[in-house]
Amino acid sequence: MKIVLSILLTCVFSPELFAQQPVLSFRRWDANKDGKLVREELPENVRNNFGRVDSNKDGSVSLEEHTTFLSRRNRAANNPPSRLKNVVVKRDMAYVENGHERHKLDLYLPLQADKKLPLVVWIHGGGWRQGSKDSGGPALDLVSHGFIVASINYRLSNHAIFPAQIHDCKAAIRWLRAHADEYKIDAEHIGVWGSSAGGHLVALLGTSGDVVELEGDLGHIDQSSRVQAVCDWFGPTDLLLMNKQSGDGGTMNHDAIGSPESLLLGGPLQQVPEKAKLASPLSYVTPDDPAFLIVHGDKDPLVAWQQSQLLADALKASKCDVLFTIVPGAGHGGFSDPQIKLDCMRFFVQSLMKDDQ
Repeated sequence: MKIVLSILLTCVFSPELFAQQPVLSFRRWDANKDGKLVREELPENVRNNFGRVDSNKDGSVSLEEHTTFLSRRNRAANNPPSRLKNVVVKRDMAYVENGHERHKLDLYLPLQADKKLPLVVWIHGGGWRQGSKDSGGPALDLVSHGFIVASINYRLSNHAIFPAQIHDCKAAIRWLRAHADEYKIDAEHIGVWGSSAGGHLVALLGTSGDVVELEGDLGHIDQSSRVQAVCDWFGPTDLLLMNKQSGDGGTMNHDAIGSPESLLLGGPLQQVPEKAKLASPLSYVTPDDPAFLIVHGDKDPLVAWQQSQLLADALKASKCDVLFTIVPGAGHGGFSDPQIKLDCMRFFVQSLMKDDQ
């Protein structure tokens, strides 16, 4: 019982770890390591769900089907009614007309907003190859503090390689601006918050506002993709240095052909340095970048804290407003100190709230 309770508490206080649980169970059950599950590989107590999980009815369950099923099953748990009191939730809104199935977002609106409110967009992690918008992430609590919150999906690396992911994020920002009047969004005060791969994407949004090479041509191209505040939780910034910076504490070979970074770029990481540079937030830092709050654990085994140090240093060198917080003893997320989340919320209030809000 103590072990089960410990796992549950870890999942509640670590959204990034929670997102990884479907992958861990999938790998554990995939006995022949062929990248799919058949009914016989599942534990007996969950085999009855096989038909519901196998959405394309091909007789096997892919990692994406497994992850999608579990995220939907846990949606109610991630969004308990008390957390959404006086909130209007609009789910699965397409931000690209006739686009990919991942071109959708959820919108959380205060029930009785009588004026335009600042917006914070949550971008999930998962190594650019898994994860979902469905939980709303830690940003969801901002709704009760006078914010509108959006949570977006984007194409994963098995759908398309970079820069598809940042194209999608920018398309979502532009869609939200285009619909600002409809949903009472203050289009001049938009912030983004993300963790891990999501941290990378929000940092990229922050430094590459209106950079033509990364804009793409999806959706409302007449709108700006700029944001006014960025909260980056332990996101990669220079993919080429990830292995070198990991040191003895690292648990992943980022240069391997099957690493999340290599899959994102469409080839072995060190063999595509120009693509890695294109994907780096460091490539676009300029003095007009928005305010940044960067948070990273000093025991992170997947993304070394020095990745965040690189970004903080570059922003400081350009005279940008940046605060870098290193969390002692923390790994890849799992920030147990509630003050960290409170500091993030305070950052958005100070960066996005006008005096009359």
